[in-house]
Amino acid sequence: MAASHSYTLRGQIARLELTTRMTLAILATASGVFTYLGVRELLDGDATTVFFGAVIYSVSVSVGIYAFWTYLMRIMPHVRRPAGRRMLYLAMALGAGMIMAMSAWLNAAALAGAAALEQHMSVTTEAYQGKLNEAHENALAAQSLLPDIQLASQRFARLADEERSSGALTGTSGSGTVVQLLSQMSTQLAGLQSEIESSRTAVSALFKDGGERLGEMRRLVAAEGSVKPRLTDYGAQATELAGIIGSLQQTSVAPAVRRAAEDLGRTFIAPAADGTDVALQDRQTAVVGQVEAVVRQQSAALAAAADAILERPRVETVRFLPLSAPEAVVMYARDFLPSWAGAISIDLMPAVLVFILCIVQDQIRREEGEEDSEIGDMSAVDMLRAMRLQRRLMAEGGHALPVEPVVVGDEIVQQNEPGAVAYPKTVRS
Repeated sequence: MAASHSYTLRGQIARLELTTRMTLAILATASGVFTYLGVRELLDGDATTVFFGAVIYSVSVSVGIYAFWTYLMRIMPHVRRPAGRRMLYLAMALGAGMIMAMSAWLNAAALAGAAALEQHMSVTTEAYQGKLNEAHENALAAQSLLPDIQLASQRFARLADEERSSGALTGTSGSGTVVQLLSQMSTQLAGLQSEIESSRTAVSALFKDGGERLGEMRRLVAAEGSVKPRLTDYGAQATELAGIIGSLQQTSVAPAVRRAAEDLGRTFIAPAADGTDVALQDRQTAVVGQVEAVVRQQSAALAAAADAILERPRVETVRFLPLSAPEAVVMYARDFLPSWAGAISIDLMPAVLVFILCIVQDQIRREEGEEDSEIGDMSAVDMLRAMRLQRRLMAEGGHALPVEPVVVGDEIVQQNEPGAVAYPKTVRS
């Protein structure tokens, strides 16, 4: 029964020989086609050079894959020694690694190259969005100082009006030294307020322009058609957006607020009292000293607030890096694992066939025995040819060499005596 099972396995292997060859050829051809599509994206030059270069490379890959797996299918199942089998497994692992290096990633590029480039544009768009928002926030940070400046300006103006109308500070109404000083401080702060407010318009215009650029970039990412023209237009929009982000950083009025705050405290010059009597002059001098203290306090507060804004990290402009399809597939490999699995499977699927053949051959050897499995490869035609050759040798030399008993199926072709004619003997299990 064991011999019957082993011959069934041998017969199935023989029947599947053509299927195995065709499968291997189709897989190698498919890998070559996808390799051609992938490598074409990497080559530079005129159309003819790119075409022939890609064809030669893809054909080399197909031939290499077919020859590599053919060698293993023919040799590995018949290597019995563990040391030899381990060396062949090592050769198979080395060859599989080389196949993935020269073909699998290009196959993945052909399968998912366009999607990877769109992924690259999408990720870059989000990065630009973040940088634009950050630059916009930094540019508008100085606007947070506007309420304090406005209140200080209004307070100085109100005190000037009260002093002018009722002499609330010095006890003597009229436009004297105190009124002039308070009006001057109010005017300086109002000018700083106007500068901050005018910057808001410029910041809003730049931010709106940047938003339009981002909208166009998103439209290019989601648009249909070839990805190459879209990639070129996307690069142009990204360059313009980078310029807008840089302009937003230059639009911040925080440095101007810092300088104005320093000027308020450092360049304060107390005017001389101009009262008509000594008592009024003393009161004016006292009020001027109080105003100077308030101005210096306001200056320190504004300078500290401006410093907090200026200490924010500078926004680093994103630089759009154009990629080829294979480079994009490698960079975003985690997002395209199914495509990578398919690309690698095309190249390495014959390894499964090699393992199947090794398993079947080991099973045949176990069922037939070591010696019988060696003879079992002889067909009936081979046996008849050997018997005719033996008769010819007997006719020419008068005798034949001793022949060991040979098993063919359930029959034993046995050599009884040197020089005698072999005859079959049926052996029952």
